[in-house]
Amino acid sequence: MANVVEFIKESYTEMTQKVTWPTWGELQNSAVLVLIASIIISLIILAMDETAGRALKLFYNSLS
Repeated sequence: MANVVEFIKESYTEMTQKVTWPTWGELQNSAVLVLIASIIISLIILAMDETAGRALKLFYNSLS
């Protein structure tokens, strides 16, 4: 049990004194970057899905 308490104490010390946390501005810039990247990736996946769907529809219609 003493090892667990010691671990928690050391973890708290490391998180409060040794970790460099981003500033509010850095955090906002990172969030915007992630948002833009997510939108771009989702648009690429949408285009691939629509292309595959139309190709399959064209293929199935040609068999009828």
